[in-house]
Amino acid sequence: MIINSQFDSGNINVIRAESETDIQLSIRKDNQSDFYQWFHFKLHSTPFIEHKIHINDLANSAYPDGWAGYQAVASYDREEWFRVDTQFDGDTLLIEFTPEHDSVYFAYFAPYSYERHLNLIADAQTAFDCQHELLGFTLDGRELNLLKIGVQEDAQTDTNPDKQESKNVVWITARQHPGETMAQWLIEGLLARLLDEDDGTARSLLEQNEFYIVPNMNPDGSARGHLRTNACGANLNREWASPSLERSPEVFHVLSKMKETGVDLFLDIHGDEALPYNFVAGTEGVPSYNERIMALENQFKQALMSATPEFQDEHGYDKDEPGKADLSIACSAVGEQFKCLAYTLEMPFKDNADLPDPSYGWSPQRCKQLGEDLLIAVRAVSASLR
Repeated sequence: MIINSQFDSGNINVIRAESETDIQLSIRKDNQSDFYQWFHFKLHSTPFIEHKIHINDLANSAYPDGWAGYQAVASYDREEWFRVDTQFDGDTLLIEFTPEHDSVYFAYFAPYSYERHLNLIADAQTAFDCQHELLGFTLDGRELNLLKIGVQEDAQTDTNPDKQESKNVVWITARQHPGETMAQWLIEGLLARLLDEDDGTARSLLEQNEFYIVPNMNPDGSARGHLRTNACGANLNREWASPSLERSPEVFHVLSKMKETGVDLFLDIHGDEALPYNFVAGTEGVPSYNERIMALENQFKQALMSATPEFQDEHGYDKDEPGKADLSIACSAVGEQFKCLAYTLEMPFKDNADLPDPSYGWSPQRCKQLGEDLLIAVRAVSASLR
């Protein structure tokens, strides 16, 4: 029996694996950080024998509330990821599984590899009206990629008094927290629709909007198998007040580009460990929050709820009190600096409790469909963003 995690986004420590029913594992912490929750490993063993896999010390993990009601995912071919029987006793996650083949992969959520990310960028840049821009490099030397869609060659900037006559500027970022792979699955679906020349919603959107999309804000953490941080242990979604090239070049480069283009709508895509719903969190706590932004928020949410039953507005985070927002968080920082509609979109690691699927839970396919539906909400507010 062999347990291995030496591959893209792999993460596991083997404590003991002496028999199929006594496999004892733990999760490696993010580099220079105490965060840990993401796991991804391969089991090579005898098929058709029940295996009991114990992942230990989860009471001290980043989000221990996320394990209750959670079901791990598994795959034989690394394409189809299905849910497996999983129990949690408050500290140990027990996965009980009888493999049908010699090897099987397990993960916290369906992985999105760096190679798939590169393929996504390469494929998108060949589409009509899409350009690829290299914003800079990460601490590990990986590329920070930006896709520009529908961007006018003589795009107006904030310093141009005629900006009001130009297109809206829509920024979408994903996977600041690398373990939240559902964020990049959503981007894949969103891009597929936005780049479809025969899709009426996409064509209408590109008449009014320029899109700046960063499919993976944290490629280092993604490849390293981190849950929440980059190569040096920085939580990128707490770096927006004063990013630096030394600690958070990913945020530094994106924010610099935002200052160049301006922002009329910002969507930051994430995943939530504990809440089994799709929801958004806005900018109620920033100093400049006003009735105009509130109206845009409501319009956006209503449009998305009309577009898909996968989205709801009953369950979510508590709203910040006026003036109490943390301006180091992307949504609040961008919303305040650019006085724009800004939302954090959260998806579950578990399942959507409103539309449960016992076999697959919340899945890459559902993420991609939500990405397509998200464009309907963007279109609904486009005419009112300025």
